Amino acid sequence: MRILHNWMLRHQNKTSFWLHMVGIPMTVVAVGLACTGRLDWFAGLFLIGYGLQFIGHAIEGNDAGELILLKRALGMKYVDIAPGSPRTE
Repeated sequence: MRILHNWMLRHQNKTSFWLHMVGIPMTVVAVGLACTGRLDWFAGLFLIGYGLQFIGHAIEGNDAGELILLKRALGMKYVDIAPGSPRTE
């Protein structure tokens, strides 16, 4: 349940949360469509789904998980939990 708790800390803004609730299933469905050869639908759903999630993180004020991994690997600073969240106060 620690993973869920950390995920909830990173998605406290209601708009960000709901963008993820729409975007995550879209990306999962997109991967399934890619496996069936429907690359046109895959590309559209994947880009829109991921886009919604990145918009959510911009609203939230923190970096997306994949961006955190990349920045960490490159030794760059990143925002894990948005400033002002209960974990940072």
